[in-house]
Amino acid sequence: MRVVLLSRVDRLGAIGDVVDVKQGYARNFLLPQGIALRATEANLEYFQNKKAEIEANNAKLKSAAEKIAVKMESAAIVLVRNASDSGFLFGSVRPGDIVEQLAEQGFVVSKSQVKISAPIKSVGNYKIGIALHPEVSVEVALRVMTTQEQVTQTEEVEEAPQEVEEVEETQ
Repeated sequence: MRVVLLSRVDRLGAIGDVVDVKQGYARNFLLPQGIALRATEANLEYFQNKKAEIEANNAKLKSAAEKIAVKMESAAIVLVRNASDSGFLFGSVRPGDIVEQLAEQGFVVSKSQVKISAPIKSVGNYKIGIALHPEVSVEVALRVMTTQEQVTQTEEVEEAPQEVEEVEETQ
């Protein structure tokens, strides 16, 4: 099925491209989401008339996504999970977990925007991709730790200010 794209789609094309896709992909995803129109003469003429408006709207959305990306680069997510002694999680980290943590920090994203390249099933540090716009993505730091690690770090943080105060008093 031939469609004309109304927004950029990864591995498919840019705004205004006329591409051939499978019927199911067009009918079940592209057309209902408003990402594409069937490539009929009437729709191509409609697109040519609205092309400047569509591109201006896309530029506005991209600009807003870039502003959010700058703020989101400094975001850090810490997840506390139960894990075995060897560091393997009982379960895995899901996109929904990341969305919840970002929401607590004031960022609104959907699960479909979270790009996890491989399942996260062990304790450690990771980089998670967030696609804010088809042309704008940002990597966010993720730290997965166990409850025991959290308790140890909390004790260290509580002791650290006391040590700093003692050093300041002696000088």
